[in-house]
Amino acid sequence: MAIIVDVPHGNRIAAGLNRVFNGILNFLVSISTAQSRVRQIEFLCALTDEELAERGLSRQDIVRYVYRDAYYI
Repeated sequence: MAIIVDVPHGNRIAAGLNRVFNGILNFLVSISTAQSRVRQIEFLCALTDEELAERGLSRQDIVRYVYRDAYYI
């Protein structure tokens, strides 16, 4: 069974532009997220071992802690 959808030419252009702008927006959001994570890693790396221990972290756990919501490591 096949479904055929006829999309007017103007809508195809709008749909194409929408995909382009969504791609750009997703790219910018991913850059922002990455920068935020890098700043968090830099902040935690600047802490002393005692300050990290107060937060329940060790140096080897910093990256795992920052990316805990994105990856299972």
